[in-house]
Amino acid sequence: MTSLTRADWEQRANDLKIEGRAYIQGEYTAAASGATFDCISPVDGRVLGQVASCDSADAERAVAAARAAFESGAWSRLAPAKRKKVMIRFAELIQQHGEELALLETLDMGKPISDALAIDVNSAANSIRWSGEAIDKVYDEVAATPHNELGLVTREAIGVVAAIVPWNFPLLMSCWKLGPALATGNSVILKPSEKSPLTAIRIAQLATEAGIPNGVFNVLPGYGHTVGKALALHMDVDCLVFTGSTKIAKQLMIYAGESNMKRVWLEAGGKSPNIVFADAPDLKAAAEAAAGAIAFNQGEVCTAGSRLLVEKSIKDQFLPLVIEALKGWKPGNPLDPATNVGALVDTQQMNTVLSYIEAGHADGAKLVAGGKRTLEETGGVYVEPTIFDGVSNAMKIAREEIFGPVLSVIEFETAEEAVRIANDTPYGLAAAVWTSNISKAHLTAKALRAGSVWVNQYDGGDMTAPFGGFKQSGNGRDKSLHAFDKYTELKATWIKL
Repeated sequence: MTSLTRADWEQRANDLKIEGRAYIQGEYTAAASGATFDCISPVDGRVLGQVASCDSADAERAVAAARAAFESGAWSRLAPAKRKKVMIRFAELIQQHGEELALLETLDMGKPISDALAIDVNSAANSIRWSGEAIDKVYDEVAATPHNELGLVTREAIGVVAAIVPWNFPLLMSCWKLGPALATGNSVILKPSEKSPLTAIRIAQLATEAGIPNGVFNVLPGYGHTVGKALALHMDVDCLVFTGSTKIAKQLMIYAGESNMKRVWLEAGGKSPNIVFADAPDLKAAAEAAAGAIAFNQGEVCTAGSRLLVEKSIKDQFLPLVIEALKGWKPGNPLDPATNVGALVDTQQMNTVLSYIEAGHADGAKLVAGGKRTLEETGGVYVEPTIFDGVSNAMKIAREEIFGPVLSVIEFETAEEAVRIANDTPYGLAAAVWTSNISKAHLTAKALRAGSVWVNQYDGGDMTAPFGGFKQSGNGRDKSLHAFDKYTELKATWIKL
């Protein structure tokens, strides 16, 4: 961990050179139209720089570069062990430039610098490294055949991958896609969110420096309705991977159907239940985890524990513990290493969060903590972590993904009722269960319709565990060897001997 102070980070921010151009065929380039947009920091409202606003012309150029690179075999047919070495070098460069990348991330989307450095950068580098390390250890198959036949089952790179990533963990979500996509030999076009494009633009150059051939990794900043749509409809994009809202995920499936039936893999929204039973092993630990589950990253987390389900018999004892724990999560300047709650990504998102807080009041929920904008004098966009008690699962704040630090507390009386409430949502990304009873833990985990279930913790797992959702939280999985399935096609080759 760095020993830099807030003053150190502020000085570095003032000295930082912002690169906002697209990256195509191994070099930075302006958008074909010359169009740009302001990159505004939510920390204090300052304009960080101009970012290329790419459109269909840029998508054409990037797809052509990616296709040519793929067909050349310079990367796609490189021996897995050699690809592995380049990937590990890429991971090392991400870590070597960790302070710069963390600073870009914080200035761009408002997360605390200590989190950007310790979590985002390290996890991103680990994702690239892990995928690289794994690729020469993934074996193909030989079918069970008669003695005079040979059946081979092989994986082949899918081709040109377009990856559209969100603004809440820009670097990490990019690397969750890049790791397995590049390791399996594909060419990639990365479309970062227009709200937080800076780290994606920066790591493109690091990938080239690591030895990834020109055209294999391209970055197109811009808006979803322009360059994102162009990539999704492109007839020469073989695979589209996305992390973001359920609304956009559905639209991308339509675009795939309207074009070339490109493979589409989606990680979408969540409204994750965090279930605390009366026999939880440590109520204080559960309360601290519940606070962190909604306040971490300003609540801008797809797996945020936004519905806290508490058994009625302990509700009066447990809720004050959560309120007390949340006092430790206080918005502050993200460049201060002591800050653990930063700014929301932009004014639009802040207004969305505040509108949900108003909806909570209107529906009759009881505000017991937070609920207001704060630090307005800084020019930045900050909202206090917020708790509503007396929430029913039918209320808007319990039904819809807020993507901000707003917690809905819902009580239940039986395990069956807890599961019914937990599953009563269009989403199925994550869930947590707190209990000392191992049978109850297993039975509840089995009954929950969610891609990740954590027991006596919130947000567990590492690169070895697949990540993704049930229902309208998406399809496919990031992380683990299962992620390679998204970026490869299976081929059966049957040989008569």
